Amino acid sequence: MKLFIDGDAFPNMLKPIVLRAIEKNALETLVFANKKIDIGKSNYVKYIIVDMGADEADNKIVDEVEKNDLVITADIPLASRVIEKEAYAIDHRGETYTDDNIKQYLAIRNLMQSLRDAGEMTKGPAPFNKKDVQKFASSLNAFLQKLTKM
Repeated sequence: MKLFIDGDAFPNMLKPIVLRAIEKNALETLVFANKKIDIGKSNYVKYIIVDMGADEADNKIVDEVEKNDLVITADIPLASRVIEKEAYAIDHRGETYTDDNIKQYLAIRNLMQSLRDAGEMTKGPAPFNKKDVQKFASSLNAFLQKLTKM
């Protein structure tokens, strides 16, 4: 199993959590972004800078992800593409995307986008906070524990 990180919007608060998990589990990790980002030094982490442009990082991740890999992303369409490849996806707030819930997340995302496109003022997501960090850490830990029992 490899870990893929969609790095363009990766919260700084999650970097030490992910780095500890990478080191503890010796996880081969690929961080994709269109600019240099750093989650920390590790022999298990490889940074890949992609071309500027919409979905460049997403497309590279989808090209390389394989069955049972894990992708950390807040991008719902990317999560959907990952699930189609029988891989796993969790977001920065600890939500695990699955076959059972991804269509609902996509529908809500598309509805909100349609409302914004029509000029409707919508609220964005709540500010990222310590509760989100805790939920993410719990979700990542649960996933990695489940993986080691497989």
